[in-house]
Formats: sequence, C-alpha cells, structure tokens
Amino acid sequence: MTGFGQSGPYAARAGYDLMAQGMGGFMSLTGAPEGEPTRAGVPIADIFTGVYSVVGILAALAQRERTGRGRHVDTALVDTQVGVLGNQALNYLVSGMLPERIGNAHPNIVPYQVFPVADGHIIIASGNDGQFAKLCAVLGEPALAQDPLYKTNADRVMNRAKLVAHLCTLTSRCRRADILAKLEAVNVPAGPIYNLTDVFSDPQVIDRGMRLDLPSAAAKAGTIPGVRTPITIDGVGMAAEHPAPRLGEHTQEILREIGEAR
Repeated sequence: MTGFGQSGPYAARAGYDLMAQGMGGFMSLTGAPEGEPTRAGVPIADIFTGVYSVVGILAALAQRERTGRGRHVDTALVDTQVGVLGNQALNYLVSGMLPERIGNAHPNIVPYQVFPVADGHIIIASGNDGQFAKLCAVLGEPALAQDPLYKTNADRVMNRAKLVAHLCTLTSRCRRADILAKLEAVNVPAGPIYNLTDVFSDPQVIDRGMRLDLPSAAAKAGTIPGVRTPITIDGVGMAAEHPAPRLGEHTQEILREIGEAR
C-alpha cells in the first residue's frame, strides 16, 4: 500500500468507499436538512464489506465441512451499503416516500437525538412513552408527557419540531454530568459524545483492552499503537501479537520457507 495523501492506491480505495456511500443511498440520509449530503466519518462501506466477507467465508467453510464442496464468496461495496440501510430502506419500500436528512434525529422515534447542554452536547434516546415521561420529569416538566400533542410516539413524531425545540431549551440549562446521572438513575438511555481522547481514556474501553501497544523493534518507544478487533472469545480479546510488518521485514523468512533463500 502506498500513498496516504491525494494519490496512490489508498486514495483510490478511499474514493471507492465514498462513491459506495453515495450510490448506496447512505449520503442521502445523512446530514442536516439544510446542508449537503454527508459521508460517514469512517469508511463504513469498506469496513462492512470486510465484515460481511468474513461472514460469507465462515458460512462457506461450515458448508464445506458438511458437504466437502467449496463455495465462491462474492461481496461488493455498493451491495453492502444497500444491505445496511436498515430501517430507512424499509421505511421507503413500505411507504414509497423518500426519507429526508434529519441530522442526528431518528426518523421513527422522538425524542431520540443529540441535545445541547450547558457544557456541550449529549445523546438522549427515549425509546418509548414511559421513558419520555421520565425524561420530562427529570427536566422539571412532568406534565409535558400528558400533553395531547406529545402523549404517544406517533404524536411526538407528528409534532417533532415543536417538541424538540422546547426540549432543547430545557436541556441547555443542565450540566452534562448532572443530567446524565439523573437520566441513568431512571433508566432513560442517554450518553456523552466523546472525542477520541475521551474514548481511549474511558474506563470501559480501557478495561476491554481496545487499545493495543504492540512490541516492535521499528518503533522508538518499542511499541506501535493500534485498535483490536471487538471480538472476545472465552474472555480473551482477539488481537494480533505483533504490528503490521515493515516493508521487507519478513522477506528472507518467506524466501527460506519456499526454498528460495540465498
């Protein structure tokens, strides 16, 4: 692999992912209503295609064990991007109506999005009427949950703009830590929005060993950082023992294995 800038194979592959996000419908669903279609911040078509490829390979291996016959596994970026459209695809296929970009909101559930607080932003994912009533109580307006405009989720979806504007006024008066603690206490799903420093400092991420520091003679500090696969088997996180090799690092070893070493 060469080129992490504007040219080379890596840039070309990154372009394919972007085109897959566009052609697969993802970008038409992502971004603010008044803004332009937006790609994901990571190459989701590339990543999901790799994951689905592994799923296909494992299925083929399982069948080979039963039948003795091999299989040909075929995955494609656009296929994968279409395959992960999830509820948005079904919304369209059932209704025939094109979904609109709605920023961080959920198309079928309200309130279920990012909200401002006094010291930043948080996520509130109120998934049902009971959770909405608890949210209203935490925000100091329990009667809001009984308002005919907002009593059921269908009502709240219909009156999304008015409700969300009012909730934003209420949440913006709260400190992040305070409101998150109160919502956790009443089992309303809510959480912070981390930057990557926050992510790799989070106790859960540390405890699960998601950051890798793999020994390498090529690194000045003796290790090269990385991120492990999220798969854990029998309590052991799946991770490589060594980082990606340097260019030519194993050339002689490989040549010896195939009998070509000089």
